[in-house]
Amino acid sequence: MSHDTTHSPSVGHEEHEDHGSTTVFGFWIYLMTDCILFGTLFTVFAVMCHQFAGGPTGKELFDIKNVEIETAILLVSSITYGFAMLSAFAQRKSGVLVWLFITFLLGLSFVVLEVKEFAELIADGNGPDRSAFLSSFFTLVATHGLHVTFGLIWMVVLFFQVMGKQGLGSRMVTKLTCLSLFWHFLDIVWICVFSFVYLGSVM
Repeated sequence: MSHDTTHSPSVGHEEHEDHGSTTVFGFWIYLMTDCILFGTLFTVFAVMCHQFAGGPTGKELFDIKNVEIETAILLVSSITYGFAMLSAFAQRKSGVLVWLFITFLLGLSFVVLEVKEFAELIADGNGPDRSAFLSSFFTLVATHGLHVTFGLIWMVVLFFQVMGKQGLGSRMVTKLTCLSLFWHFLDIVWICVFSFVYLGSVM
């Protein structure tokens, strides 16, 4: 009994699309676990946000103008990544590389400003060991910052892969789509941080 082991191009294309859909679906599940992580950290902050242990409050510590700049940078980076995805779907390799590079610079600027804020707080004696309020603040904001840093590393890897032999095949577009979901997710989390942690503390 013989078996036909050949595959027509259309069948191979459908299998590749199925694989891409499965990968994106799996990544959505990962993002749900991250939602649980950040939900837990927001809850801890809500419980601890008035436990100052005689130390400074958020209103005394936070420079809301700097935080607004960080927020604007991250939101713009989400737009530039959107342009990278439009270029990817249009198979414009140079467009993907340019927009990824701009997005990387914006994300790096965000991380640098966040590290600068942490360094100034710690230098003034307001580190995570100062009070429960600051412990929960550093844990929540630093966790988001680590996610952004991981996203930047991921971006660099994809940048060189797009430049290399892989180009803009369907597999690469799937990878770029997963990073797009991750990057936009971090934007949403940051909007919650900005509204709940910073604005909520200074108002």
